[in-house]
Amino acid sequence: MAKGGVEEMRNEMVVEAEGEVKMENFEKSDVEAHPYAFHVSGPRNVASPNWRDLISSSWKDANYKRTVMACFVQAVYLLEIDRQENRTEENALAPKWLIPFKYKLVETLNDERDGSIFGAILEWDRSAALSDFVLIRPSGAPRAVVALRGTLLKSQTMRRDIEDDLRFFAWESLKGSVRFSTAFNALKSIATKYGSSNVCIVGHSLGAGFALQVGKVLAKEGIHVEAHLFNPPSVSLAMSLRNIGEKAGIAWKRLKSMLPSNHDTQASYEENDAASFRIGLKQWIPHLYINNSDYICCSYTDQENGLRDENEADKENAKPRNGQQQVVAAAKLFLSSNKGKQKFLEAHGLEQWWSDNLELQMAISNSKLISQQLKSLYTLPASQLTQANRGR
Repeated sequence: MAKGGVEEMRNEMVVEAEGEVKMENFEKSDVEAHPYAFHVSGPRNVASPNWRDLISSSWKDANYKRTVMACFVQAVYLLEIDRQENRTEENALAPKWLIPFKYKLVETLNDERDGSIFGAILEWDRSAALSDFVLIRPSGAPRAVVALRGTLLKSQTMRRDIEDDLRFFAWESLKGSVRFSTAFNALKSIATKYGSSNVCIVGHSLGAGFALQVGKVLAKEGIHVEAHLFNPPSVSLAMSLRNIGEKAGIAWKRLKSMLPSNHDTQASYEENDAASFRIGLKQWIPHLYINNSDYICCSYTDQENGLRDENEADKENAKPRNGQQQVVAAAKLFLSSNKGKQKFLEAHGLEQWWSDNLELQMAISNSKLISQQLKSLYTLPASQLTQANRGR
């Protein structure tokens, strides 16, 4: 009886051990076969940092930097997917998108309304770098990154994502969202800790909208951080109404110019004179990555001079009088130049920005929409304009 009992226990232990091995192999194969696994859908020809980066840093290559930044945002999407699918540290998808570039997750940014992960703070992983004989952080590599994802159409977070999408569509502002204050505090915290030149913010779609507006508010405080924005939203009801108003305003000014009036000349001079008060000794120039087949972001390619006419003096970027210097709101726009019309999901997808066959071209820098969104960085508020005029 005793001998039979021992053999039975031994058999049970063997079966249990085999079961654990099978489960571990299953989890491993699940990660390897997952469509979002780094080796399945990630970039193909991007090398990890090594000792050669001490001589010639890969981060100085704009294509390399764009690729890595896009991968960081993908990691945030996968952090939320890992959370929803209850993945463990062993089979999590997100870390694999950080490890090749020697970065680590420091903190997740959670939406207090539903607990979903919409962003993350990432930092240079010094210990991982040292293990590959990378003794110092390569030139151009940020010390810390705030990465923000876009809309994720999964049940646990879809409601809050769409709520913020609609917020932008209605008001062209995301400041009313709890995610805005969370992202702003995170970015300001690491910028204060490491210095603005060692920090950057990156986002895709809705996340790019947050990144642009958070970076703008921080820039108003004189803190300029590098920003990389993939497929930022450009379509809103507010913008549409403003465009209608602008066209109506131009038509009205043309009509007024046909009528003799001394007041028009004085008003035009006062408007131009006020516009010449500019602030911001240093420009904040975000990097925008646009696909013209993506109707969500394609409006950024509309040129500022598209509506210019004889009333050019009334425009935000008009040349000021009396030789006064003016800072023009600008951004670095990179346009996907892949030939042919693309389907929306492909044109709006994040994976295009690390694709091997991606062709980019520098687009216009005088984007009308960028001018509208960033002009407040270089224009004094009305109250300060009044004080300035009084001091003359």
